Amino acid sequence: MDIDLSPQLSKKVYGGNGGSYYSWSPSELPMLRQGNIGAAKLALEKNGFALPSYSDSSKVAYVLQGSGVAGIVLPESEEKVVAIKKGDALALPFGVVTWWFNKEETELVVLFLGDTSKAHKTGEFTDFFLTGSNGIFTGFSTEFVGRAWDLSEKDVKNLVGNQSGKGIVKLEGNINLPQPKEEHRKGMALNCEEAPLDVDIKGGGRVVVLNTKNLPLVGEVGLGADLVRLDGKAMCSPGFSCDSALQVTYIVRGSGRVQVVGADGRRVLETTVKAGNLFIVPRFFVVSKIADPDGLAWFSIITTPNPIFTHLAGSSSVWKALSPTVLQAAFNVDAGVEQLFRSKRTADAIFFPPPN
Repeated sequence: MDIDLSPQLSKKVYGGNGGSYYSWSPSELPMLRQGNIGAAKLALEKNGFALPSYSDSSKVAYVLQGSGVAGIVLPESEEKVVAIKKGDALALPFGVVTWWFNKEETELVVLFLGDTSKAHKTGEFTDFFLTGSNGIFTGFSTEFVGRAWDLSEKDVKNLVGNQSGKGIVKLEGNINLPQPKEEHRKGMALNCEEAPLDVDIKGGGRVVVLNTKNLPLVGEVGLGADLVRLDGKAMCSPGFSCDSALQVTYIVRGSGRVQVVGADGRRVLETTVKAGNLFIVPRFFVVSKIADPDGLAWFSIITTPNPIFTHLAGSSSVWKALSPTVLQAAFNVDAGVEQLFRSKRTADAIFFPPPN
């Protein structure tokens, strides 16, 4: 596979004084097209309002920074108004209409990762806005809109033409948007920074996995996700997704080194990643990371709702399951070397603290 796996930063697509929308382009990150993956970020300033829209792709949203409100309308369902904050993950299936609002001084930044296998453009999200200068109803004639809404031509022009903003606007005046309801949050969002840990290795790292058990909507989205926090100088075991899933990784915080090895034992990526980078590991390729002194955190989606990984180091690795004589024959070493190899990493699993 001769494809560039280099991590990339997002680029601004549109925006104004209410905020901006950024995305990653398949022309710069070819694995997006190869893997049918889309990636984007929404950044809202104070009083920034992302107009109601729906998308051609199912997504997982992750709040990178700030706090705010998300309005979510699932097909044939009432509006859910959900308070969101840093660390929250939300599953957004096909057909869902959403709006986003930030009333705080701190910028609200939301990451979107999703499946574009049914999208208009492979590797890109296409959003359809209900209002604004590029809204759906600006394309219909006043006759059609008037008939649909049972309004006069004058009222149609007033409704459709008044919002000159595109995608994101800044709300002025005394507009009071709906207040979030605690009961609406249940089943819609999970805070990955507060949820019970699936893995916790002292001096190594921690993992929270999103799956159909703790956020059932990911089953409809068809994606799993996780938040991984690696301590300073710790290592994440070499491993791969053994159910043919792709790993799409966004660096949330810190920096570190990454190596990816593919077929024929060829190292296809060796680089340093930093906050804001996005990279994709192809199916069955093995990836490992070592954090810099300040640590490394990343949010990933995996293209299956309940992913399974095989690790190639540590107490849970496949090596521990293989027979000693199989290892001797495979490595072409004597029993003493095999026993030394097997005696290591008997307690550490997945994450390895830095050497003393």
